[in-house]
Amino acid sequence: QVQLVESGGGLVQAGGSVRLSCRASGPGRTFGRYGMGWFRQAPGKEREFVAAVSWSDGSTRYGDSVKGRFTISRENAENTVYLQMFSLKPEDTAVYYCATGSERLDYVTYWGQGTQVTVSA
Repeated sequence: QVQLVESGGGLVQAGGSVRLSCRASGPGRTFGRYGMGWFRQAPGKEREFVAAVSWSDGSTRYGDSVKGRFTISRENAENTVYLQMFSLKPEDTAVYYCATGSERLDYVTYWGQGTQVTVSA
């Protein structure tokens, strides 16, 4: 069982920036290739892929709506992944969920509890 604990988020004005953190703990993460990353879900909408990072080689991928504005990074020693969000827009308002699973996060094995990001106009 892997636990994912998110931090960061809150209320920010449009054009501002926020950094989210997610720390993983628990057994079963020593071997194999896996990824960590973020999804988000706005009210009345489906959960959307945001970004993922491969734990083995650090390669990254992003959802189209956040490319060029968000940056994902990892700190291996701390089992932590970060999502730095710049140039925030009101449409970025959502609950952001940390996730881990396949290397590109094509499928998710564990989810965090979610953290709210609200961008005011």
